[in-house]
Amino acid sequence: MRYQVGAALALAVVAVAVCVHLGMVFLHVAPSNTVTKAHGKAIDDWVYPEFEQNWKLFAPNPLQQNIAVQARAEVQAKSGEIRTTGWYDLSAEDGRAIDGNLLPSHTQQNELRRALDFFLATHDSDNRPSGLRGSLSENYLRRIVVLRLDREDAAGKGGVVEQVQVRTRTTNVPPPKWSTEKISDKPIYRVLPWWSVATDDTDTDTDGGAE
Repeated sequence: MRYQVGAALALAVVAVAVCVHLGMVFLHVAPSNTVTKAHGKAIDDWVYPEFEQNWKLFAPNPLQQNIAVQARAEVQAKSGEIRTTGWYDLSAEDGRAIDGNLLPSHTQQNELRRALDFFLATHDSDNRPSGLRGSLSENYLRRIVVLRLDREDAAGKGGVVEQVQVRTRTTNVPPPKWSTEKISDKPIYRVLPWWSVATDDTDTDTDGGAE
C-alpha cells in the first residue's frame, strides 16, 4: 500500500512539473499578453538556456499597415501641351472592384501587391536596382501602371502618356478602441522616379494574360 501511495505521489509531482513546463513554454512562444508582461522574467528564467525556443506561436505578426499604390502620368495633349495628371489610387480602385464581388479576379486581388513586392525586393531604399532582376521588376510595375492609367483615360482624347510615376502611401492600421496603444495616423509616402513609357507598355495582350 505504501508503495502505491508513493508511486501516486511521484506521478502527481511529475504531472504537475510537466504541466508547469508546458505552460511556461507556451507563454514563452505566445504573443505578448498580460501574463507574460507581469511574469516575463520568471518565464525566461525557466526557459533559458536549456529550453530555449527559436519560434513563436502565431508568427509572423499580422499585417499592421495598409500600403496603397498610387500613380500619375505626364501627358502630351493633342495640341502639344504637356500636363501632369493628379494621383490615381490604383489600390482603392481594386478595393472597390472587390467589395461585394463574390468572385474577384486574381488581377484585382494580387497584381498590384505582387508587382510592388517584386520591385521593393529588387531595389534599395533609394529605388536603385540591387540585383539582376531589378530592371525586370521595374518594367513589370511600369507596364501594369500604364495599362491601369489607360483604362482611366488619363491621357484624355487624343493625348499620349509620355511618362508615369508611382508612389506608395503607407498608413498604420488603427488599434481597437479598447487598446491603449498610441500609433501615428500620418501617411508615409515613398515616391519612385519618373519612368518613360515604352511602346510595348500599352500591349493589352500582356494584361489579359495576367488574369
